[in-house]
Amino acid sequence: MRLGVLAGGNGLGLDELIGQVREAAGAGLDSAYFSQVLSWDAVTLAALAAREVPGIAVGTAVTQTYPRHPLALAGQALTAQAASGNRFTLGIGPSHGPLIETHFGLSYDRPARHVREYLSALVPLLRGEQVDYHGETLTAAGRVVVPGAEPPPVLLAALGPVMLRMAGELADGAVTVWTGPETIARHVTPAVTRAAAAAGRPRPRVVAGVIMSVTADPEGVRRRVAESLGPAGNLPSYRAMLDRQGKSGVEETIVAGDEPAVEQAVRAYAEAGVTELVVSLFGDPHERARTLGLLGALRGPRGDAQGDAQ
Repeated sequence: MRLGVLAGGNGLGLDELIGQVREAAGAGLDSAYFSQVLSWDAVTLAALAAREVPGIAVGTAVTQTYPRHPLALAGQALTAQAASGNRFTLGIGPSHGPLIETHFGLSYDRPARHVREYLSALVPLLRGEQVDYHGETLTAAGRVVVPGAEPPPVLLAALGPVMLRMAGELADGAVTVWTGPETIARHVTPAVTRAAAAAGRPRPRVVAGVIMSVTADPEGVRRRVAESLGPAGNLPSYRAMLDRQGKSGVEETIVAGDEPAVEQAVRAYAEAGVTELVVSLFGDPHERARTLGLLGALRGPRGDAQGDAQ
């Protein structure tokens, strides 16, 4: 299992964001991802980080589909791939109705249909193919060529059965959030793997996002997460996943505790079939440093976190 970080934080400048990627690379981690909301552009950040920090893989987890036409995102993603020396992974997702409809003024009607059509156009565009796609929700006609850029892997934000099926059938895997190892083992990994096999595709990636803190005060960390991120649990797709796990809020899905407790949780994710664990470091500077240090130790000289867990 690969180990990475989700870089970010409220009010951070570019140098601070790149600094987080540099710290992750210094700890020996495999990857650094950026998310897309209404601030920094995640694809651009990933490209810049890759140029500044050699060796580490970069990606988005995730960038929204609705505001970005597939032709535009294909050009942007292939540019990031070229800038990174082909170390870029494109994670995409439809986001949420309140964000797309309120901020962008776009219809969020039938997001699963939108995603299927979006991937049907985007994936061949990333391969440099000529596309002439006419669907119910979008039209894409053209070709994108970026010299030196290989087609980047595409991951789909997926929690429910329909999206997980598309992640295996049309993309290279799934990205989850607020999802514990037991649910990934029972629900996520089997669903996306079956879909990929049925479509004749390679075994998919299962990328799990998790908030993590090595701390002496795990309950305090959970309270702070609830205060800052609690409303996210009311979004329909997140609420459905929390209900599936019997959780009342997103704070109950985080990993917090001392080194042995957090290490045990990391190993549980590996055993659940997660191929890459993307960690949001949470806490004060000391707690964040402890967490990153533990991840680096688990990564080891060859990053054999999964092998160690078996």
